[in-house]
Amino acid sequence: MAARDRLKAIKEKIKIEKKVTVSDLSRTYKVTEETIRRDLEKLEAEGFLTRTFGGAVLNNTVPVENVHFYKRAAIHSDEKKKIAAAFYDILKDKVTISIDSSTTVMEAIKMLKDKELTILSVSTEIFRELGDTNIRIISSGGVFNKKTLSLQGQVAKDTIGRYHVEIALISCTGLDLDRGITDTSESETEVKRCMIKQAEEVALLVDHTKFGKRAFAKLLDFDGVDYLVTDQKPNNDWIQLCEEKNIRLIY
Repeated sequence: MAARDRLKAIKEKIKIEKKVTVSDLSRTYKVTEETIRRDLEKLEAEGFLTRTFGGAVLNNTVPVENVHFYKRAAIHSDEKKKIAAAFYDILKDKVTISIDSSTTVMEAIKMLKDKELTILSVSTEIFRELGDTNIRIISSGGVFNKKTLSLQGQVAKDTIGRYHVEIALISCTGLDLDRGITDTSESETEVKRCMIKQAEEVALLVDHTKFGKRAFAKLLDFDGVDYLVTDQKPNNDWIQLCEEKNIRLIY
């Protein structure tokens, strides 16, 4: 069984049984316990489950908040690269951009290292990625979150409110046809709303695992999105939504 198929099967099993053990999953899918632990780590990073001693339990409410940036960066890395490549032709012509602290958005920004532009950032990771380029970086300042490598709070919101950009690049935890766009952290959601308000256009960059999910904090409705960029073609319901809301779907 391919890794992606195994992950899907594990998710379905946990949905039904609510909790699983590493040993049982190892026997069921005929892989090592270490492989199962890596699978559970990926699903925990998605916010689907919480690992326990010897196993995992289903998250009954919302995805886990404050999963470390580097841990999230390792999950679905190929999909994030596809998203970045798909959006490059549009992004390369922008001069002023604001970005959130998501790993998906950071993957897109990496592709702009040779460009001359200004980036307004709530991410501290940008200094490591782009510190040696000619890109002008404006940091929002604010309260530093050590796990998400993001800047939050009133200072960040006030700084963002002083600038106007061509496009805001954001990601989220969940997309739901009825509930809209949601995220795990209320504090980060507040900052993202400021970014959206100060941008001419808004691009939502999400991999396929975010579709059909809900998280705790409402970010915005689909009416506020200009681009929806993902790594594979979504189902017809999402295609229809994008047509109805005049959202440019890119994959």
